[in-house]
Amino acid sequence: MELAAAKLKFIEAWGKLGSEWGINRTMAQVHALLLISPEALTTEEIMENLSISRGNANMTLRDLIGWGLIEKQHKAGERKEYFFADKDVWNIARQVAKERKKRELEPVLKILTELSTVEGDEKDPEFKTFKKSVNDINKLANNVDKTLETMLKAEENWFWSSVLKVFK
Repeated sequence: MELAAAKLKFIEAWGKLGSEWGINRTMAQVHALLLISPEALTTEEIMENLSISRGNANMTLRDLIGWGLIEKQHKAGERKEYFFADKDVWNIARQVAKERKKRELEPVLKILTELSTVEGDEKDPEFKTFKKSVNDINKLANNVDKTLETMLKAEENWFWSSVLKVFK
């Protein structure tokens, strides 16, 4: 396989993977392009490489900056903005986990905490079932939250060695 074909295949695959991570396909494809580019790219270069519109490129770049997956830089004497991605996959995984935690898990935890305070007749089967389900889900969500916090604070080698110990 030639490098050009391999790059396209990687960008397409990263786009599919991104949708599993909670990032839309185009966003993941722009991230993939920047991930495999040795130099920072301009909006125009990104548009050309991925055949996307300026509006789509600008919105996607803004979203990627918001997720903390890319950064913007300026070069002396140039008006164009350049974009680059951290190439460290551990940093990428932690950043995606951090954003998903903030956007998905934290709001659910807030609702579950509120729901766990519901009052009712402990003898009522409907109330008991509701209360047990909410409490069990709340417990699981809090354990996921603690695990994610550990991951976010951990160094890569420590984290994976800890995970592997669980499976031994």
